[in-house]
Amino acid sequence: MAINSTPQRAGTGIAAAMMLALCPAPAAAQTVQELQRQIDELKAQIKVLTDAQKGAVAPVPAAPAAPPVVAAAAVPPAPVPAPVPQRVASAPKPVSSRTPWYERMRLRGYTQLRYNALFDSENAPGASGSRLRSVHDASINDDGGFLLRRVRLVLQGDITDRLQLYFQHDFGAAVNNQSSTERRENFGQLRDVYADWFLDPERRLRLRFGQSKVPFGWENLQSSSNRLPLDRSDAINSGVPGERDVGINVYYTPAPVQAIWDRLTKNKQKLFGNYGAFGLAVYNGQGTNRTERTDNLMKVAMATWPFALDGLGPLFRDQVLEVGGSAMFNRFRPELRSGGVSSVDYRDDRVAVHAILYPQPFGIQTEWTTGWGPQYDNASGAIRSSRLGGGYVQLMANVGKTPVGRAIPYVRWQHYRGGWKANVDAPRLETDEWELGTEIQLVEALELTIAFARMERREADSRRTGRATGDLIRTQLQFTY
Repeated sequence: MAINSTPQRAGTGIAAAMMLALCPAPAAAQTVQELQRQIDELKAQIKVLTDAQKGAVAPVPAAPAAPPVVAAAAVPPAPVPAPVPQRVASAPKPVSSRTPWYERMRLRGYTQLRYNALFDSENAPGASGSRLRSVHDASINDDGGFLLRRVRLVLQGDITDRLQLYFQHDFGAAVNNQSSTERRENFGQLRDVYADWFLDPERRLRLRFGQSKVPFGWENLQSSSNRLPLDRSDAINSGVPGERDVGINVYYTPAPVQAIWDRLTKNKQKLFGNYGAFGLAVYNGQGTNRTERTDNLMKVAMATWPFALDGLGPLFRDQVLEVGGSAMFNRFRPELRSGGVSSVDYRDDRVAVHAILYPQPFGIQTEWTTGWGPQYDNASGAIRSSRLGGGYVQLMANVGKTPVGRAIPYVRWQHYRGGWKANVDAPRLETDEWELGTEIQLVEALELTIAFARMERREADSRRTGRATGDLIRTQLQFTY
């Protein structure tokens, strides 16, 4: 632009010159084509950002602006970089709604290490008098020592939304009938292998096929990793020693029952495991890992129902009372000391009732059974179907956290008179026992149980008579994984 030399336009020329000196004046330094190119680039970048918000393309940082021109005559305009090629983002791969079954499976387990310290014991009189022994713990004897009571591994998971598999093996089992009747410890043994087929999306109704726990007795169904006392009671466990058999079950759990059980689980209560509020089942009837010997199936039924007692007043706040019962009808053939298995089908029919007031913080638990079962009769020297009965009463307190961990002290008295069909000749048991102990959860996966027991027991051997007595300290360390 030229500056006019006439006096009338002198002021206007001076002002224009000053503006040119202070501003980048793109019209002088840049061509119209360059300005249009920059406008087109800005439009393209705005489109990229707009498309990125819609998920069509990935946003790309804007190209750096060209540096401003200070003086039109002295500094040429900086070259503008070519537009950066835009990379269109690929669409995310669809995530499968069905996770592969092998990714749904999980492996867990627990191990129990025991040691019993015998204070004193007195055998029954005579050369064939009973010694202090328990059908649940082989380390209760004069020699004692450490015992791996259970070494369990569980593989469990959903194959589909309606099908679940469960497999449990125990590596703490013993094998008998070795030389001089010597036992061999820590052999692998199948405990559970079954499939659950859920008949409804809510998983309230299920069918179970395979080897699993028999729904007779509340304590029998409760996992040994979750049970408070070290062993199950003789009376309840006599119906199904080993707790398992091969068969078919149907379980149903109404939504209100499941809601209460979920609440108890959240409060870290020791439940029996979800075997349904109602259960019906048929099994072979000979027991865990034993060959079926009769043409009759064992029939079992069980019902249990928890009642929330909150409505009874502040004293019963958060309290839950669970009551129920079970029945079993079976024919059983015990093993004989003379060899083989009896050819006689003995009556093996029982009923049981249970009641549990969960410890919040104090609770009580009791079960009782009566019925008929095979039992060795010393007078006649033969096995007969005989009356049986017994049960237990257990008091417990949920103390909560202590300096050494979460503690639950308990005291239990048990009583039983009847046969033990799992042993040779189905010997008679006569049990009266007190146990006072506490479970301490040292850390999340480590529990220590210490108990004092006063035992009066008849040994589970048809050749023994009378009852032995003894006092002992019992300990168990359980670690889960």
